[in-house]
Amino acid sequence: MKPYSSARDEFQGEARVMLDANENSLGSTGPAQFNRYPDPQQHAVKRVLAELKGVEPTHIFLGNGSDEAIDLLVRLTCTPGQDSILLLPPTYGMYEVAANLNDVGIERVPLTADFQLSPDIVAQVLASKAKLVFLCSPNNPTGNLLHAAAIEEILVGFSGLVVVDEAYADFAAAPSWTTRLAEFPNLVVLQTFSKAWGLAGLRLGMAFAAPDIVRYLNKIKPPYNISEATQQHALTALHNAPHFEQLREQLLQGRHWLAARLPSLAIVEEVFPSDANFLLVRFRPDATAVYDYLLGQGIVVRNRTTQPGCVGTLRLTVGTPAENEHLLAALAAYQD
Repeated sequence: MKPYSSARDEFQGEARVMLDANENSLGSTGPAQFNRYPDPQQHAVKRVLAELKGVEPTHIFLGNGSDEAIDLLVRLTCTPGQDSILLLPPTYGMYEVAANLNDVGIERVPLTADFQLSPDIVAQVLASKAKLVFLCSPNNPTGNLLHAAAIEEILVGFSGLVVVDEAYADFAAAPSWTTRLAEFPNLVVLQTFSKAWGLAGLRLGMAFAAPDIVRYLNKIKPPYNISEATQQHALTALHNAPHFEQLREQLLQGRHWLAARLPSLAIVEEVFPSDANFLLVRFRPDATAVYDYLLGQGIVVRNRTTQPGCVGTLRLTVGTPAENEHLLAALAAYQD
């Protein structure tokens, strides 16, 4: 496929007179710097990000949220009406949405009761002819890391691309799979600016992969998929890494605070271990009733009780210290 060649692909850099892209040369009705098209390859962001992540810029794809990378990976590898992807539920719902949008089949191999990869599950994954397998680690909605040895076994033996979604990896005490890119040409690692970086409103996701895979993604993405405003804000954030670390530590403290106190509540049956910025909690006797009660108190959490293996659970995001205290007090006051 020959990708669309934008004006900013054909010319990069600075010039005194730029009359190539049919922009408004007089300026903008808004901030002046936005009358020009953004860098379609986001070179400045990728240079700083590459240094931070310890990879080469050629290993980085930036998307409009991780959701764009997920959709493009499905479109890149799967023939509609013919191929399939492999999911390990419970897991992030956008994988299934992307498959359905692209008329791609879905194979499902559920995780164990404690939301892990077992030898039998790994064997089923390796036997699959799916073009993609999505491994969310730390997993959403369960919060736990998947066993690294099992992921490595899948990387070695699976015939398609292995996508490790690390949206919550900044909250986990484990090395990123981006450190293993050189070993596994079929590895794609997804990360995001939406969680630990606190930039969900920007919609900026990252995919790390072999340069050949990144080149294919760049072929099929929209020419200007990342706005100039998003690129500028991302650069500001990347240059402010100490604040990122401060936010991350505060959220980890909040997770520990909630995890230590929730089990003492009579309505809490189980608090699952978490490597993310949320906790999956099983309530008794009726999680949906607790969910509705919290809504009445002005507190919004996520009801996950319909997800495979998650009966009776709510997903509680770690909030500010005041929000965490408010949540705990509301749950303590609940009466069924």
